[in-house]
Amino acid sequence: MKRILSGLLLLCLFLSLEPAHAEDMRAVSMAGRQKKADLLQKAVLEKQTAQQEAEKSKKKILTDKKALQQAIRKLKAKKKKLAGENQQHRKKIEQLIAEKEKLTQKLRQADAASRELAGFIKIAAGDLDGLLAQSQQSAFVPARQKALQPLKNQTRFPGMDDIRTMIDLYFDEIQRSGEVRLTHGPMVDRAGGDVSGDILVLGNFTAAYRTGKEIGFLIYSDKSRRLFALSKLPSARIVKNISRYMAGESEDVFMDISRGSALRQLTHRLSLPDQIKNGGPIVWPILGIGILALLIVAERLFSLTRKSMNADRLMKKIIVPASERNWDACSKICTPYRHKSIANVLLQGTRAACATREDMENVMQEAILREIPSLERFLSTLGMLAGIAPLLGLLGTVTGMINTFHVITYFGTGDPRMMSGGISEALVTTMLGLAVAIPIMLCHTFLSRRVETLIGQMEEKSVTFINTLFKGTKAKI
Repeated sequence: MKRILSGLLLLCLFLSLEPAHAEDMRAVSMAGRQKKADLLQKAVLEKQTAQQEAEKSKKKILTDKKALQQAIRKLKAKKKKLAGENQQHRKKIEQLIAEKEKLTQKLRQADAASRELAGFIKIAAGDLDGLLAQSQQSAFVPARQKALQPLKNQTRFPGMDDIRTMIDLYFDEIQRSGEVRLTHGPMVDRAGGDVSGDILVLGNFTAAYRTGKEIGFLIYSDKSRRLFALSKLPSARIVKNISRYMAGESEDVFMDISRGSALRQLTHRLSLPDQIKNGGPIVWPILGIGILALLIVAERLFSLTRKSMNADRLMKKIIVPASERNWDACSKICTPYRHKSIANVLLQGTRAACATREDMENVMQEAILREIPSLERFLSTLGMLAGIAPLLGLLGTVTGMINTFHVITYFGTGDPRMMSGGISEALVTTMLGLAVAIPIMLCHTFLSRRVETLIGQMEEKSVTFINTLFKGTKAKI
């Protein structure tokens, strides 16, 4: 029931509002028609304005079209002209490209030639730098190699001035290396100090110096470009020769043609005392043997010289009184020489002159036998020393090799200097043993031959004396 009432109320309300809504709709419609009329009028006005502007634009476009057409004709004429010029430029560009290729080829060839020339000059500069570095003339002109550094390192391309500099350096070196001159210059003495003195330069081979009373040879160092005094002075004969040459008193002088190699070997050459120090304890017995043998040889030479004489001259003096059996005269002739072996034997024969031939022969043979021990004294000892010396040298060799093998056992073979002591000991003792034994053997042989000669003379002259007495004729001597 409530729903029906609500519907009725709504219907009444709608019917009461409908007349007012109809009046509003008519007013809106009239306002729309008025607005539409205004818009149409405005559109007509705008259309007229647009037509006028379009007419103006059309006239302007036609005017611009004529100008553009005229400009196009001008551009076409210009384009045609530019096309002709462009064609000419293309031909010219092609010619320039061809010419560029030719020039590029020539440039490559010139660049290759210049590089080859620069490389050749670099090699030549390096060779010249090495030549000057090894030349002792650089000690007197130390700055002459600076001009070669840019060429050697190629910091710049070489020019004719650089080539002339190289040529001048070559000729300067040729001239200096062919000169023998005496100059005053700096050097390093044997103590390592910088000194100056008189320097004798013999080309590129040798240089000698004189500082005060010291005269010696100089060694050139290519690393420091300086001259160093040889640590070992030359012999007195060489010093005298150099001094005379510096003073202009001699026409020849000693020089080292190996450019210092032979002189450097002199500094490393050990003297005999140095070698003996490196020989170990075995060298002292060997030296003792050498000294003892020297004393024996000196004593034997003195003794044999004292017992020797001119036997033929003595026989010429004694042969006449012996043939006449003048024993007093024979005794007087032999008595002053009784310390001589031959004279003593003949003296013993004159004292037994009244005996038979056999007894006289025995007497004189006995006298000869008495002389032999004094003549042969110490000869056997000398022979024994000659045999012992090389054996001691061999003993030293074995000892040195044992020491060497001990070093190898503990330290290996990495450093040869560790083994040099044992090897030096082995070689020095062998050398010293042979150096002592060989002269001893020669002296022993010489002395033995001399003793045999004396014994032979005694036997010969005793037989001659006996034959003279018992044949009654003068014997031939």
